[in-house]
Amino acid sequence: MILRLLSLVLFLAALALPARAQDFPLTIAHKFGETVIDAPPERVATLDFAGADDLLALGIEPVALRYWYGDFDGPLWPWAAPRLTSDPVVLSGEIDYERVAAADPDVILALWSGITEADYAQLSRIAPVVAVPEGVGDYELPWDERARIAGRATGRAGAAEAQVRAIEARLAAIAAAHPDWDGRTASVAYAMAGTPGAYTSADLRAQLLAQLGFETPAAIDAAAGGGNPFAVTLSEEALSVLDADLILWLSTDGDHAAVEALVTRGFLGATRAGQEVLAGRLLSGALSHASLLSLPYALDLLVPALETALAGEGPVVTE
Repeated sequence: MILRLLSLVLFLAALALPARAQDFPLTIAHKFGETVIDAPPERVATLDFAGADDLLALGIEPVALRYWYGDFDGPLWPWAAPRLTSDPVVLSGEIDYERVAAADPDVILALWSGITEADYAQLSRIAPVVAVPEGVGDYELPWDERARIAGRATGRAGAAEAQVRAIEARLAAIAAAHPDWDGRTASVAYAMAGTPGAYTSADLRAQLLAQLGFETPAAIDAAAGGGNPFAVTLSEEALSVLDADLILWLSTDGDHAAVEALVTRGFLGATRAGQEVLAGRLLSGALSHASLLSLPYALDLLVPALETALAGEGPVVTE
């Protein structure tokens, strides 16, 4: 309770920061060149997976958004859905240029979308498009920079910065309240269709744990080699790569049957010590969205689960 009250105080303090003045026309450089936004946009479209979250956090209801995954009544998850009162164009799968155009946006955000140069050219005929910065992969932009660029492009830079700082302050407060977490190892793992794997230190979920003091086991990064920089697929025989002081298992649907079926999991030190968290679909989804709205939601579920697991009372199952 004390930690949550401290987090609230830090959040309110961050919101009290003076807003940054923004001048338009605004030029934003990105990997496809430069985009000029003539005036603060009133109609914003996002092609980003989870992109609606940050816009809604900034008080912007998108005219078009992209469905990612999740089985809910609408396209958004519980931390964001109550903020959407309009009826935007909802895109799913490949980008439909005609439907984007029908939304009549003033600006299109594509910061976590995977758009190609050809997509950029087509979309730019509809409205100015803001893509990822030069040298940044399609899904490499950290959550805080994603929020800051979205804020800048929409004329809400001050609000975005305040909310980023509030989350960073909460992360710092949690780390300070748990000095015993500093330097301990933690693996973020999964078992998809029975095949186990883990996220590397380059992944946003592992990076979030790093902000709380944890370190990704070196064996996970080493196993990734020159392949996928964010994740590594493992055989059940090589499951020892995951072993750490704590293992956080993620699941897109909250079903951990595949994890529980891993025979060699029983030989892991974290499993034998009861230091595992089996994240349900809400915690897994909130961590994966890594947005201004989902991260506070995730921390509410994650922190008590980590405390319990590291006390050896796991596996801890969350929502």
